[in-house]
Amino acid sequence: MSEDSASIPLRWIGPIRLIGPEVDDEVFAPLATLETPLWPSVARGARVTARAGGIRAVVVDERMARSILLEAPDASASAVAAAALRSRREEIADVVARTSRFARLVGWHDQVIGSLLFLRLEITTGDAAGHNMVTKAAEAVERWVRAQYPALAHVSVSGNYCCDKKVSAVNGILGRGRYVVAEARVPTDLCRTLLRADPDTLVRLHVRKNLVGSITAGSLRSANAHFANVLLAFYLATGQDAANIVEGSQGIVHADARDGALYFSCTLPNLVVGTTGAGKNLPWAEANLERLGCRRERPAGANARRLAVIAAAAVLCGELSLLAALANEGELMRAHLRLERGQQKEGGPLQ
Repeated sequence: MSEDSASIPLRWIGPIRLIGPEVDDEVFAPLATLETPLWPSVARGARVTARAGGIRAVVVDERMARSILLEAPDASASAVAAAALRSRREEIADVVARTSRFARLVGWHDQVIGSLLFLRLEITTGDAAGHNMVTKAAEAVERWVRAQYPALAHVSVSGNYCCDKKVSAVNGILGRGRYVVAEARVPTDLCRTLLRADPDTLVRLHVRKNLVGSITAGSLRSANAHFANVLLAFYLATGQDAANIVEGSQGIVHADARDGALYFSCTLPNLVVGTTGAGKNLPWAEANLERLGCRRERPAGANARRLAVIAAAAVLCGELSLLAALANEGELMRAHLRLERGQQKEGGPLQ
């Protein structure tokens, strides 16, 4: 950032104890935010889960999507082309692979809407978030498709069936970015002493607030308290495209009281993050990614998976802490008044 640009306060929160194939270690997460109570809240979640044995996190899937939009003379021609293209997936995969050494076609979906033909490509992108990589691949595929089927006309290289930076159901169903699940088991005694609420109380609140409340509001594939708060802070600190919190914050909390403990998980199916590409080479972003251990020599995609897992763990810490604050009447407002008035100048700038 230039010297005359606004800076965003940043703190490293942790240690967060992580367990899983991507990360099995204690890590600190950088959060850049103007909402200063977020730091101690996520820190409380980190302390609780560390005392409880840690957060288990797994990357379920990874892919980036772009949807080509073409138009046929009529719906019949559009449907015929769609069916024909499904049978030529291997040829399309070859076209995709020639556009990048990391791009591999892993998903292909089509929708016929009148004479319009939407073609959704889902592609692996190595350690990049992959916006430009999939657009380049989509352009190449479109040229190939139109050469094979001259009756199809260009409309757009991005037809919104992707669906980039917009609320949708399709991304949660088909996948866009890294699909991560983070989970923890917090014994009842720790819930009572550190969160000041027992598992049954937290589960009951989760059902009434996150589930019933979200249904009442008409939320789409979302049942969480504030995924977006932590994700935005993490995205800003690591050079991500912050607009991707729109789909990234569409996630689901699952809570249950089991065997004398609280089972608590956060499922984030649309984490669009990367460790290389636009924004990641800025000095402050590069330094933060280095400290996170996400710029090391690893197989393609491993650094981005590590980053996604850390992001999901930070989200879980924030969700657990906020749920506990809401379970104790008046705690949330008291914390905001005390922390925002007393700590506004704390935290180093993001620069």
